[in-house]
Amino acid sequence: MVDGERLQPLLKELRIFTKSRPKSEPLPTRVDFVSLSKDQLTEFQERGVVIARGILDYDDLQPVIDEIAEFIDVRGLELKAAGKIDDLKKEESFERRFGLLCKQSTEISHGMDIMHRRGPAMFSFLSNDHLLQALESIIGPEITCSPIQHIRPKPPANENGQGADSFNVVPWHQDAGVMMEEAENTNIVTCWLPLGDSTKEMGCLQVLPGINKVGYLKHHAAHGTTVVPGQIVEEKAIDLECERGDVIFMHRFIPHRSMPNRSDQCRWSIDLRYQTTGQHTGRTGHPAFIVRSVSNPASVQSDYDTWCEDWLDALDNPKGFIGHRRDV
Repeated sequence: MVDGERLQPLLKELRIFTKSRPKSEPLPTRVDFVSLSKDQLTEFQERGVVIARGILDYDDLQPVIDEIAEFIDVRGLELKAAGKIDDLKKEESFERRFGLLCKQSTEISHGMDIMHRRGPAMFSFLSNDHLLQALESIIGPEITCSPIQHIRPKPPANENGQGADSFNVVPWHQDAGVMMEEAENTNIVTCWLPLGDSTKEMGCLQVLPGINKVGYLKHHAAHGTTVVPGQIVEEKAIDLECERGDVIFMHRFIPHRSMPNRSDQCRWSIDLRYQTTGQHTGRTGHPAFIVRSVSNPASVQSDYDTWCEDWLDALDNPKGFIGHRRDV
């Protein structure tokens, strides 16, 4: 596993900064902090989901992408040294390289997720002002970052529709189903962010809008945590195609899924969750932290080392609930 402390020395020593790696075209630089419009808020309240187009810029996202690419560099070298990878595919783009490495070893993703990698660029992004300003429109100025947060690489699927990792096909579920029952009424919002294009061909997010008015649906253990059959009408699903710079905001009761990636590029995304401070997090075994506060600015967690220590303590000394809610 590659952690934040080991990453930079390894990169420097091994001289594997890939200057030839193509970078995505820069997004327009934002200098303003945009709240959601009245129409967008109405859409979120009525349908439970809204896409905020272009609220993030190049400088918001590129450090996170670079940090993931550096992880792949080091992890690839470790696997090559272990005889599990033959070709590091260093000349390939960020969008293509991960899928090609996955074909050689699915272990390329081990240790990549936010809680394990604990990268400084990711920590900084969790308090991104462009994101929080839009989010404040929904949940108010007292904002806590939920511990339910993930980096999601979706590599190209094979002929059978299965990919190189467990996230290639994600079945129907509500995010309320992956947290404790005590958090069912928490004002928690999922922020789904693509790090590149997310098209139908690539297995973009699908949602069933309006189910937020119905409330929580029963879940069971099937291919992860899934909505019990018979409670939704899949034919009413809509595709949420989006691109880098967009953010999908989802209500905790919105059923969503993704289908196989049929393209030749990896579909990269991050899903984060934020909630009103003081409410139940739904994951008592993992650390939440305050990212914005008008009433008590001193409570905002801005120290990277403390964040890392909190995660290390949670992982090394398990306590509290860290599982999914299952009703059947």
